Amino acid sequence: MHDKSIRELADSLRAGEFSSEELTRHFLDRIERHDGGLNSFITVCAEEALEAARVADQRLRAGEGGALTGIPMAHKDIFCTAGVRTSCGSRMLDNFVAPYDATVTERLKAAGAVMLGKTNMDEFAMGSSNETSYYGPVRNPWNTHTVPGGSSGGSAVAVAARLAPFATGTDTGGSIRQPASLCGITGLKPTYGRVSRWGMIAFASSLDQGGPMTRTAEDAALVLQAMAGFDPRDSTCVDREVPDYHSALENDISGLTIGLPKEFFAEGMDEGVARVVEAAIGEYRRLGAEVKEISLPNSGLSVPAYYVVAPAECSSNLSRFDGVRFGHRCEEPKDLEDLYKRSRGEGFGAEVKRRIMIGTYALSAGYYDAYYLKAQQIRRLISDDFRRAFQEVDVIMGPTSPGVAFRLGEKSDDPVSMYLSDIYTIAVNLAGLPGISIPAGFSDGLPVGLQIIGDYFQEGRLLNVAHRFQQATDWHRQAPEGYA
Repeated sequence: MHDKSIRELADSLRAGEFSSEELTRHFLDRIERHDGGLNSFITVCAEEALEAARVADQRLRAGEGGALTGIPMAHKDIFCTAGVRTSCGSRMLDNFVAPYDATVTERLKAAGAVMLGKTNMDEFAMGSSNETSYYGPVRNPWNTHTVPGGSSGGSAVAVAARLAPFATGTDTGGSIRQPASLCGITGLKPTYGRVSRWGMIAFASSLDQGGPMTRTAEDAALVLQAMAGFDPRDSTCVDREVPDYHSALENDISGLTIGLPKEFFAEGMDEGVARVVEAAIGEYRRLGAEVKEISLPNSGLSVPAYYVVAPAECSSNLSRFDGVRFGHRCEEPKDLEDLYKRSRGEGFGAEVKRRIMIGTYALSAGYYDAYYLKAQQIRRLISDDFRRAFQEVDVIMGPTSPGVAFRLGEKSDDPVSMYLSDIYTIAVNLAGLPGISIPAGFSDGLPVGLQIIGDYFQEGRLLNVAHRFQQATDWHRQAPEGYA
């Protein structure tokens, strides 16, 4: 059962080949059997999942429900789930049980999806390797000595190892697409404002966006259909009609104009990754697409701009974790100042502290104009580059990550090298554009992702372009040895 896509599982459920309860038990058994060596889950909700599956079976027997009814899934542990711990991968929230569901949680629950549990992640979504989690690093199923990428590494591993048909993720600077690339799955970052952020614990509010992590583009279309839409509780959510993403999947892509940014194919990309990406673009040529070189001249400034904007917003957002209202609280504080200092010192890990300090510095009175304001101006230049590019091309393609999965601990002492893992993804977040990473091949036995970037609210086109590639190739069907 675990080798089927969401659509195939939905067809089997409706045909009565097996029940949602049987399907859920199957995935819970796989989690118990395999996750000890992967550490992709923080919390497994077996009893709750089986009860939700029984309810889904009742709906299915009554001829009700949709494409996700009865389908097991996992939530990144950054989405609030009523009555279930939401830790954000941090000691700070190790004891936090959310009293409400995030909008994304609500919508997938209403669609009939069955939550198996909450997946591991870099602490407060800060990281590119899933090594900053309070609950220990997640291991890549393609080679358990390597990282899965981050911050949504637990979700990526759960899907890649066939422990869940799909999972949710969040993308602030590439945190859906980069782990999708390193784990050989499909990961979609929607346009900023397409999916509600209400109940999704904030890292950088102007960058964060939730999205689906699946095996195929078709599955991503089905999940995004349930996740997307206006939410009045989120002031950044866009009031715009959600199209039927699945209906556009089969559209012909002959005549599609693909832009290749010359800056993406300069120094810094691994040779094996370059070969895979070039082969994938060649496949698009065979499918009738046209290829054109373009320039995104300010994309090289995306990493320094991001690492001013994101830490500044993180410094503000994480100020609420003070040991007073909820979360970790130090024992026997001497006074209020001691309570703040020790609660935050004990509750946050090294990477989170580093970013809070950088962000606080950038926002301080003497440096705001020199750093934060300048970074926002660069952000506008990056957005303008994309705007001009989309006047010439339909989509932009390139690598998702400059290399394949690196070994655990390899970059732990070199934050700058770690930050450069997201060099091809960060500009998309700064501009608020949609992007998708799809499996495109292997280098040194490890997956390589192709990134496809679209204009605002063009998720349907991205899914269509990705789906047609997956119809012509079978990279998305490959499974890590021992997990097929």
